[in-house]
Amino acid sequence: MQLTSMYPVLCTKKIAETTAFYVDHFGFTVTFEADWYVSLRHRTSPHYELAIMDYTHPSVPAVGQHAVAGVMLNFEVDDVDAEYQRLVKGRGLPLLHDIRSEAWGQRHFLTADPNGVMIDVITNIPPAGEYVAQYTEPTA
Repeated sequence: MQLTSMYPVLCTKKIAETTAFYVDHFGFTVTFEADWYVSLRHRTSPHYELAIMDYTHPSVPAVGQHAVAGVMLNFEVDDVDAEYQRLVKGRGLPLLHDIRSEAWGQRHFLTADPNGVMIDVITNIPPAGEYVAQYTEPTA
């Protein structure tokens, strides 16, 4: 299979609120907008996309007609400490997991969107201890 694109679609009834969240806080722009579906593309990294969809739309099979749950989006950034200051301290986004460095090679914090979708904001750091050998590619 040759992919031309791949992106998550968050199913929700909070279309406008969710759209505004990702536009206002994470740098996405709207590329398509209907009352039941919105496509977003990252402003400075256009190969990153996200969509928001009304889960009651007729195109969604009955098995999927429920709000998004159990999803975590990872946003890798150059400076997680700056994003923590901007998003949590400056804009008051909810804090699910305070900023810290992990031995497996991440410095990160977790917040959430209006649907409870967890967002892990990460800067990769050198792994420590047993985690060094678990990487299949060289780490920074």
